Amino acid sequence: MRRSPLHDRHQALGAKFAEFGGWEMPLEYAGGGVLREHAAVRSGVGVFDVSHLGKARVSGPGAADYVDATLSNSLARIEPGKAQYTLCCDDATGGVVDDLIAYLRGHDEVFLVPNAANCAEVVARLAAQAPDGVEVVDLHDDFVVLAVQGPRSDDVLAAAGLPAGHGYMSFVQAGWQGAPVTVCRAGYTGERGYELVAPAHTGPDLWDAILAAGEAYGIAACGLGARDTLRTEMGYPLHGQDISLDITPVQARLGWAVGWKKPAFWGRAVLSAERATGPARRLLGLESRGRGIPRPGMSVVDADGAPVGVVTSGTFSPTRRMGIGLALLDARVNEGDEVAVDVRGRREAFAVRRPPFVEASPTS
Repeated sequence: MRRSPLHDRHQALGAKFAEFGGWEMPLEYAGGGVLREHAAVRSGVGVFDVSHLGKARVSGPGAADYVDATLSNSLARIEPGKAQYTLCCDDATGGVVDDLIAYLRGHDEVFLVPNAANCAEVVARLAAQAPDGVEVVDLHDDFVVLAVQGPRSDDVLAAAGLPAGHGYMSFVQAGWQGAPVTVCRAGYTGERGYELVAPAHTGPDLWDAILAAGEAYGIAACGLGARDTLRTEMGYPLHGQDISLDITPVQARLGWAVGWKKPAFWGRAVLSAERATGPARRLLGLESRGRGIPRPGMSVVDADGAPVGVVTSGTFSPTRRMGIGLALLDARVNEGDEVAVDVRGRREAFAVRRPPFVEASPTS
């Protein structure tokens, strides 16, 4: 497995490691584990190493127009200096190859952050159809990505000498110890926070600086276990579970990340048809009525015991102190309905609801 440039830092902090998209990354750290790390982000601040995420650059004359004609969201909605959540869909089926963040640096350059396991595939698809003069480069190992998340994230960045306070999904290019660092107001936790993209060789020193700056604010080093519980509380999809080549944006209720009025993007024809007729299944939230904790792959049945879907993501919510999850459910199942999940042979009651399960922080 590949390793982050910060691997030795994680070992020193007593990290428990797990495989994520072909990378050996921290699942949790000694001294409290997922529950403590989750609470730190919700109430104070935490820092995640998410350097396993992919990185790629599309550049050359008309690069932004090319990205706009392939990925789902509309870059016309934003301006240079802004980032955007978007989807790479399969042109024939409309399934989601990957969900990613696009940093619009200018008309001739877009920086992409795909998921770890899908970076090479996204790059390959973009490179295969790129027009003359547009170059698509895989930069997966060239950068580290640190996510500073929580209500005190602005304080930590300011103490570390990095810019903070800019608008949601905007990014600022800063210098730090002679290296360029992109500071984007974004994250995967639902809390106010930032993602820092920096050259790989600066990663260890930048990690140390963030932890030192955050000491006064009770910062916690956080693993990908807490990242998963945090994102599930917000109802954010995880590729490979909630979205995939077999699950379309229409089914996953991600139509807001599709530029429906654009003349072209991969999957446009099939997705427009599905949108017009209505999907046969939809991604919705499940909230436990008892003590059941849903897990991916568990079956969902209605009040009569008839199968109506499957759990795609599920966990114990540290904030709500109950089981929550996401599930692909037949279109006939509606918010407010009660269903049952087969939890190890027991039928546990759950209410169907629309995420998030906790209130998101303001995005202004």
